[in-house]
Amino acid sequence: MTKTSMKVLVAGGAGFIGSHLIDKLLENDVSVVCVDNLCLGSENMISHNYYNKNFLFCKFDLCDEEKLFALFEKHSFERVYHLAANSDIQKGSSDPSIDFHNTFLTTVSVLNAMRKYNVKELLFSSSSAVYGDKQELLSEDSGNLRPVSYYGASKLSSEAFISAYAAMNNLKVNIIRFPNVVGSRLTHGAVFDFIQKLRKNHDELEILGDGNQDKPYIYISDLIEAILLMKYSSDAKIFNVGVESSTTVKRIADIVCEEMGLKNVEYKFTGGEVGWPGDVPKFQYDLSKIYGFGWKAKHTSDDAIRLAARYNL
Repeated sequence: MTKTSMKVLVAGGAGFIGSHLIDKLLENDVSVVCVDNLCLGSENMISHNYYNKNFLFCKFDLCDEEKLFALFEKHSFERVYHLAANSDIQKGSSDPSIDFHNTFLTTVSVLNAMRKYNVKELLFSSSSAVYGDKQELLSEDSGNLRPVSYYGASKLSSEAFISAYAAMNNLKVNIIRFPNVVGSRLTHGAVFDFIQKLRKNHDELEILGDGNQDKPYIYISDLIEAILLMKYSSDAKIFNVGVESSTTVKRIADIVCEEMGLKNVEYKFTGGEVGWPGDVPKFQYDLSKIYGFGWKAKHTSDDAIRLAARYNL
């Protein structure tokens, strides 16, 4: 990404992915305003940037359109990176309102602000969860999308609204469907949960499901590289971003134990193909579209898990 004096909004920037994106944007002399309600994010993720004159943090809920519009009125944003969502799918499975508010309604508010203040460029973080539980190789053109989680439904609904706003308001949009993302500053997920459990009990580890859930995990620096590679043209373009390899939940447990120097840990599986309602046990992406941009992940799925475990100990 070439150096520029552009100003952007990072919605949900105090979270795991958003904080890493902000670091990279600031390295490239981009002026960043971060909005986050801190329901999952933390000021600890971004406080190292408080000294930077090109960074501003605003704590409020994106669904508060009065505050959001006032922010757009004050700052001339050229682009919005919309990463705000309830990224903890397991947590959201017990209460549909969490994803409706934090994942879908935040998107509507951002789109309304962009429309009102004529901001044309949007990067939206979507998810593999929009595809539902499908066995075939998942391409951006896969049809019959039927999410099996509230999170996936909220992301797919957001994509639909974005498509309409893009067509009606001449927006330039990139929608990136993330797989599982890991790295430093994790706040949830298997790697994070296993570390927390093993710190409390070095002898045994509860694993949700049967441990055979098998998914691709992308390392955070690879994902950020893909985000910054995006070009902005007319309409809403969708990209799968991920890795060709995958890692089982049991293998994640093995790697975490290895990195913590633990041996002979007894695994206790709760049983079943899924870890919780709405979990998709296996999927794999067709990555040919993003490969056409010259991007490819530098880390395998297992490498990403190992680095994430190491940096979160």
